Amino acid sequence: MGEKGVFQFESRARAVALAVALVTTVDCATVKKVAINKLGDSLAASGTTYAADDDPELVGQALPFGLKLIESLLAESPKHQRMLLAAASGFTQYAYVYVQQDADMAEGLDFDRATALRGRAGRLYLRARDYGLRALDGRYRAFSQKLRRDPKQAVRCAKSSDVPLLYWTAAAWGSAISVSKDNPDLVGDQLIVEALIDRAFALDPDFDSGAIHEFLISYELARQASFRTKTGPRRIRVAVETRAACRSRRPARMAPPESRHAAPRTLAAGSRG
Repeated sequence: MGEKGVFQFESRARAVALAVALVTTVDCATVKKVAINKLGDSLAASGTTYAADDDPELVGQALPFGLKLIESLLAESPKHQRMLLAAASGFTQYAYVYVQQDADMAEGLDFDRATALRGRAGRLYLRARDYGLRALDGRYRAFSQKLRRDPKQAVRCAKSSDVPLLYWTAAAWGSAISVSKDNPDLVGDQLIVEALIDRAFALDPDFDSGAIHEFLISYELARQASFRTKTGPRRIRVAVETRAACRSRRPARMAPPESRHAAPRTLAAGSRG
């Protein structure tokens, strides 16, 4: 074999080696992504296990690890819809049951501690909101940007399959407002929260055995100038009547605690008292 033949052989060998390396890399990356997505699906489904557990303290100790694991997987698969929903609902529920309720209990005893806990709850709620918005952006191009420009128009594209995301995004956002009354920019987002929850209500009013009705009752009562509007009292009456019907169809242990805030449907029994 002459020098020219050797050169051609070596060139082809390098090309084959490079091709094999590329294929191997692609295959490994594909396998890794499939594994991450499968694990993400399993973690996203674990919320039902938490909800069925009768030991809220045990759930509270396990949740931070689960939530951080979901976040680490989302770093690898940032558009995974089920994990984004699990993060939105998980951080909202954790913030309410294990942070905001502690702030409420500490309010009359330790003002500084209560303030710090409310600040932490607010940050967790906003983290949950952002995961919900990311999931909605993945379904509808520039959804979050359109939401800020014209909330009522933006949510019109949502379908019944989007109700869980609409609910948890609204619950997180509304809860963040409830613990951040000194933040005028955040308080100014009330119309966005209303657009999200109203769209969820229009699409599936009985979602999660009346969770939207419970949210609306708390939210309408707390909303500034609610009773100065024509729709406030009517919305509360309808929500109360429908919630009563829904509660008659579900086990009493799943009823969440009453709160002066727009409380989201909580995991487990919803209270550690």
